[in-house]
Amino acid sequence: MKTIGYFDSTSFLDQFRGTEFSGRWPDLRQFFHISVIRYPDNRCFQAFSPEEEAFTYKEAEARIEAVARCLVSQGIGKGDNVGVCGKNSPEWAIAYFAVLYAGATVVPLDYALKDNEMEKLIEFGDVKHLFIDEERIDAIDKDGHLGIVKYSLEKSEEHKFVLDMDGPEFTYTPADGSDVAAILFTSGTTGTPKGVMLTHDNLISDVYLAQSNMRIYPMDVFYAILPIHHAYTMLAVLLEAVSVGAAVVFGKKLVVSQILKELKMGKVTMFLAVPMLFNKMIAALMKGVRDKGIVVYGIIRMMMGISGFVKKTTGRNIGKKMFGFLLSKLSLDGNRICICGGGPLPQSTFKMFNELGIDFVQGYGLTETSPITHLNPVEAYRESSVGKLFPEEEVKIVDPDSDGNGLIYIKGPMVMKGYYKNQEATDEVLDSSGWLNTGDVGHQDKDGYLYLTGRAKNVIVTEGGKNVFPEEIEDCFQLYDDIETICIIGYILDEDTKSEGIRAIVHPSESCRKKCNGDKALIEEQINKDVTEVNRTLQSYKKITKVTISENPLPMTSTRKVKRFEVRKLFG
Repeated sequence: MKTIGYFDSTSFLDQFRGTEFSGRWPDLRQFFHISVIRYPDNRCFQAFSPEEEAFTYKEAEARIEAVARCLVSQGIGKGDNVGVCGKNSPEWAIAYFAVLYAGATVVPLDYALKDNEMEKLIEFGDVKHLFIDEERIDAIDKDGHLGIVKYSLEKSEEHKFVLDMDGPEFTYTPADGSDVAAILFTSGTTGTPKGVMLTHDNLISDVYLAQSNMRIYPMDVFYAILPIHHAYTMLAVLLEAVSVGAAVVFGKKLVVSQILKELKMGKVTMFLAVPMLFNKMIAALMKGVRDKGIVVYGIIRMMMGISGFVKKTTGRNIGKKMFGFLLSKLSLDGNRICICGGGPLPQSTFKMFNELGIDFVQGYGLTETSPITHLNPVEAYRESSVGKLFPEEEVKIVDPDSDGNGLIYIKGPMVMKGYYKNQEATDEVLDSSGWLNTGDVGHQDKDGYLYLTGRAKNVIVTEGGKNVFPEEIEDCFQLYDDIETICIIGYILDEDTKSEGIRAIVHPSESCRKKCNGDKALIEEQINKDVTEVNRTLQSYKKITKVTISENPLPMTSTRKVKRFEVRKLFG
């Protein structure tokens, strides 16, 4: 198999070391300022909704510094935690960097949380100042019991708007690399919400080490459509773009029609999303091709096969020209790279995008690792792998089974400092030598490529003592049009042995409901047909033996992952 060496993405920092920063890495303020020096007039932040707005790097920093001056004038500085919560926008990013410019710690919060859930995190996270969208600013801490100062991320007549904030000049004190830059709340590796403490060195090292496996450029345009409070978008879109003076286009709605419009308007070259979105896009495209008739479909698939073979064997990408007319339907004709993260992706989706001429790769990581630890090099991607590890990173597989799959442990400069105010939880996953138990199971090949099997805590133990990972089975359904979401869980077959059977909880798609005219019996029959079809491809011990149709959508995270723990509670 083809493999390549690492690209040195950090050599340019030498010209700024000793003047703009000292030590191995700049802090996040110095990091942004270096890009302002290098690319002052490059497009930095842009949005098209609700109205178009854009900032160059020089303009963005002027706004960031003004907001930072206001925060410092109110006593905010090192040791203070400031929340940022809202829909994706340039204002969100300006507030985020302003907190760091003020020397404080930023606490990005999930805008999809209910008011009481958000207030619990605000209280636990010791947040006393909060940037939030205007529509919810009065609902949070309504009775004032938290005593927080709030600023609006949208134009407001009643509240201080982030772009109107300013204050007297102050002298910035550089952060130490081990200082906590951000606290990100996550379900963590043991299922309960925890605040992941990521230092300046964690984030900055991850930004640059990730580029060892992928080249990005000042002329690139990243699209921030997934919630920006999440580590994936925060680092892989926002911080990666800033590192090279690239642009970030902010999208607010996970609606395909809106996404396609903004991809085109923004001239996006770097599109990062989750499996569900890429699956929907490729499924819709291939359905359009099938609708042209079996002959046209056969010709297109044959051409795709040729394109994919040429790309894999010679490295030449002939698909972009061959299939430009198809890619334009997805607004990807001008796109350079698509990156999928946040969950397992079917090899078929990975393969089809590459055959169509898109450099499409997968990555892997956790919030606890800043988050990226693996990325497929464009020139040497492996369709079944989530990526190749980075320089300065170590991976070990603990207690591997007969197939070589075991618990994945990671060590490197991107591994978190720990969980906020929770040493017990920190000690459960992070040992004194710096090894992090990811909670994921998989194996690594001799070239450093990682292959995932599933989450250790999700494993189902069958009657024959076999271990089954739900993710492996769910993966088989990702391109089935009848299924909107599926969650595989175990159910007890034998109370004495605690052996489990395999159960599928399925929420049918709207197209399935229409096809069946809303008839519940027909919907159930169609879903069972799909399950039977998949079961034929599975080993006997992995076959689904119980199917439950959920009329209501399954509980999801803001990055479109099914909340398996909540599904278990709902369906027993």
